[in-house]
Amino acid sequence: MSLSLHPLIVLLFFPGGLFLLGSGMFYEWIDRKLVARYQNRLGPRWFQPLADVVKLLAKEEIIPQGVHPGLFIILPVIALASALTAALYTPLLGLQPYYSFQGDLIVTLYLLSVMTLSLGLAGANSINRFSLVGATRTITQLFSYEAPFMLALLGPAIAAGTWRIAGINEFAGQSLWMILTQPIGFIVALIGLMGKLELPPFDAPEAETEIVAGALTEYSGRGFALFRIGKNVELVVGLTLVSAFYLGGLMNPLEFVLKTLGLLLVMAGLQSLFARLRIDQTVGLWWRMGTLVALLQLLAIVIGRALPGLF
Repeated sequence: MSLSLHPLIVLLFFPGGLFLLGSGMFYEWIDRKLVARYQNRLGPRWFQPLADVVKLLAKEEIIPQGVHPGLFIILPVIALASALTAALYTPLLGLQPYYSFQGDLIVTLYLLSVMTLSLGLAGANSINRFSLVGATRTITQLFSYEAPFMLALLGPAIAAGTWRIAGINEFAGQSLWMILTQPIGFIVALIGLMGKLELPPFDAPEAETEIVAGALTEYSGRGFALFRIGKNVELVVGLTLVSAFYLGGLMNPLEFVLKTLGLLLVMAGLQSLFARLRIDQTVGLWWRMGTLVALLQLLAIVIGRALPGLF
């Protein structure tokens, strides 16, 4: 009986399910608090993300005219489900992933992209001009950041000789930190993660001073809450992957907390330091430079593995 219940406990409570939702809101609060302190503000109290989600879930969900009702309702569910599924293959809290197989890195990267695709479809499903502009920017930014982010995570995979996240995590824990051996990949991965999450200065798709809430302008209540929770979960999963690959692996809960919060500290500083980039600046600069430097580093890694005596 206990064996049959164990998968349900993993999926619904720990380390997935409720724990992941709670940790996502906690990391959102830390991010907002750090940005506020950088800007000489107090920031929200610790329960603010939870209060926001509860308020949104309690509100009426209004389906606007001119949208496909089925897509309008299902897209937030798909976005959250994909982020939660991606977490099953990552070493959350420094624990071994519950599900692990050769090639799960590629599956995880795909699942993390579903959130952005759902946001773009949600905006394109509306006739609201702000939603349409936000959807266009979201999909445009997806093509700009997805390739560099993927290439940056493939570097440690090639160095470890495996496409399994657990194997890469173990390799990283037994070797020199890859932030030292692959510094370009680390920078590309960190900036790519900020772009995927549409964090400042890469928040043109949801620029509230220009296009209200971007692709989610027409969303309210439960739909908006699910998209928000999904982004929080994706933040935790992204921080876990970058920490596991580039910061010496994640072998225990203490390492997980210290390394992921350290990355969040850097990301909050970058959010406060730079002003918002225009979408053409985001696409033109990062698509060319990010992809190019990531490819050059991959080439160096492949050559180094083929000719170990050269390095």
